[in-house]
Amino acid sequence: MNGVIAPYITTWSVEQELPSRLVERPGCGVGYADELLGDRDARGVLWQRPAVRHGVGKPEFGKVHPLRQRRAMRRLLCQVCAGPADQNDGGVLWLLRDHRGDWPEWPEGMACTEPPVCAPCVALSLRLCPALCCGAVAFRVRASEVAGVRGALYRSGRFGPVAVRDVNLAYDDQDIRWVVASALIRELRGCTFVPLAELTEGHAAVQLR
Repeated sequence: MNGVIAPYITTWSVEQELPSRLVERPGCGVGYADELLGDRDARGVLWQRPAVRHGVGKPEFGKVHPLRQRRAMRRLLCQVCAGPADQNDGGVLWLLRDHRGDWPEWPEGMACTEPPVCAPCVALSLRLCPALCCGAVAFRVRASEVAGVRGALYRSGRFGPVAVRDVNLAYDDQDIRWVVASALIRELRGCTFVPLAELTEGHAAVQLR
């Protein structure tokens, strides 16, 4: 990767979305005109079609690669190094910007699109991620059910499906057949905060994959 440090889920400059024609499938929502089996997940939701050239070009920090995000969330992999996320009796480890002002029990019940982390990557993330410089918190999650997707919602248009807005939708929502997904969502339950010092002490930078 030319010595550049970038999280596993980051999109690289050559990984642009592949040209695809979206069509309406009567009674079934949206699909690709040349749809392949791998375009949908196990629950039948349509996903974006990005190129997969991990580590080629330049990292586009802040832009998440849909398929790597989905893999990391589904398998509970560290979003930074792609190794297994840290897990103990307290649950799986997450590291996020501090949004405790959003609601009293935050992050309890949050629909989260950011994958978890491993303990060695916490120190690296705090040092290099601009988003975390404004305040970060670590916490363990006892239960994180895969609950739905984030993506672009489409509606019928005169010349084909028309994107109307970005949405978070549960898998049991009828509108999900009109979504082109870009991120998998887990609902976080049983959250317990962990002191950052407890995680960063003694951990050196890791080799990203």
